[in-house]
Amino acid sequence: MNAMRTATALCNARVLTPDGFVEDLAVLMQDGRIADLVADDAIPSEAVRHDLHGATLLPGFIDAQVNGGGGALFNNDTSVEAIRTIVQAHRRFGSTGVLPTLISDDAEVMARAIAATREAIAQGVPGVLGIHLEGPYIAPARKGTHDAAKFRVPGADEVAMATSLDNGVTLLTLAPEQVPADTIRAMVARGAIVFAGHTAGTYEQIRAGIEAGVSGFTHLYNAMSPLQGREPGAVGAALEEDGCWCGVIVDGVHVHPASLRVALSAKPRGKVFLVTDAMPMVGADDPSFDLYGETITAVDGVVRNAAGALAGSALDMASAVRNCVRLLDLPLEEAARMASTYPADLLGLGTTHGRIAPGYQADLVALDDDLQVVGTWIGGA
Repeated sequence: MNAMRTATALCNARVLTPDGFVEDLAVLMQDGRIADLVADDAIPSEAVRHDLHGATLLPGFIDAQVNGGGGALFNNDTSVEAIRTIVQAHRRFGSTGVLPTLISDDAEVMARAIAATREAIAQGVPGVLGIHLEGPYIAPARKGTHDAAKFRVPGADEVAMATSLDNGVTLLTLAPEQVPADTIRAMVARGAIVFAGHTAGTYEQIRAGIEAGVSGFTHLYNAMSPLQGREPGAVGAALEEDGCWCGVIVDGVHVHPASLRVALSAKPRGKVFLVTDAMPMVGADDPSFDLYGETITAVDGVVRNAAGALAGSALDMASAVRNCVRLLDLPLEEAARMASTYPADLLGLGTTHGRIAPGYQADLVALDDDLQVVGTWIGGA
C-alpha cells in the first residue's frame, strides 16, 4: 500500500457509529486514523485482521478532569513521567484522551504543570489532549478540598501564563463572582475554555460570567450554589442555559441519580458529559495519597478529606459509563457518547476525536458483555 503501513481491521464487533450500533462491521485503521468502515465480509485481503469476538467497539473515552491515577497526583508531581503514569492508568479503563487536572496551587506549580503538559504532547505521550486548571480563581465558600490559601485573582501576567499551552486544549475552572468579567474575556480570547465551578455565585453573577464567556460547569451540583425557589444559583443557571456544557461525576456518591436525571431532562442532548475527577488510587493498589500535606484515603470507594469534604473520586470512565446504564437507565449508546463524543465536542475536537468514522483519530475502546474494558487503541496502537 505504497509507503503507508498495512491497514489493521478490527472485525467481528458491534460498532457504535454516528448513526448508532451496527453489527458485523469492521473498522479499518491505518496511519493512526480510521480509514474506512466496511462489512466483515468486505475487508481488504491485505489488511491484518484483529478478531474482537463479538465485543462492543466504542469511541475512546475522553476525560476532561483527571487529577491523578496509577499512584500519581499531578499537583504533587508536575512532570512528563507523572502525566505518562496518569494517562496509562486511565487507559486501562477506556480513556484514550485525558486532560491532566491541576487543582488550586501556586503560580510556579501551574507554570510547571503547563510546561510538562506541553512537553508530554510534544513527545507524543499517548492520550494527552491538554490541561485542566481547576482553580485557584475560585470561591472560599465552595472550596471543597482545595486550599483557600492558594486562591487569588489573576493579573494580566498570570492570565497569560495560565493560557500559555500552545499545542493542546486549556480548560480553566473559576468562580465567576471572583474574577472580573474582562479577565474572563481575556482568557477566552487567548483560547481557553472557561467553566464555572467551586462557585458561591448568585444566579445573576453566574449569568454575567456566561455573558463574559463562561461556556460550561465543572462537576455540576458539586461545589456550587444550589437551585432554590427564589435563588436559582449556579445550578439553575447551568440547567437553564442551553448553550452551556455540564460535566457530571456519575459514581452514585457525588450526585443523586434523580438529580442527574433532572439535568439530562433539562439540558439539550449532547451538553451533559462524563468526568471522573479521579485521584491517584485509580489504577493503583494504594487507596491513600497526600494532598496539601494531608493524607487522604478512599473508604469503600469514597474519597474524603479529614474535614469530610469529597476530595475527588476513585471513579474510572468505564465505571461511569456502566453507572449511566445501571443507575440512570440510559442506553449504552448514549452513555458512551457522554464519555466520548460530547467531551470531544466540548474541547473543540469534534472533527477529529470522539466518533468512529472515516478520517477520525483511531482512538477506540472495546467492551465485553459486562461492559468491562477488553482493549483500547490510541492512534491505532
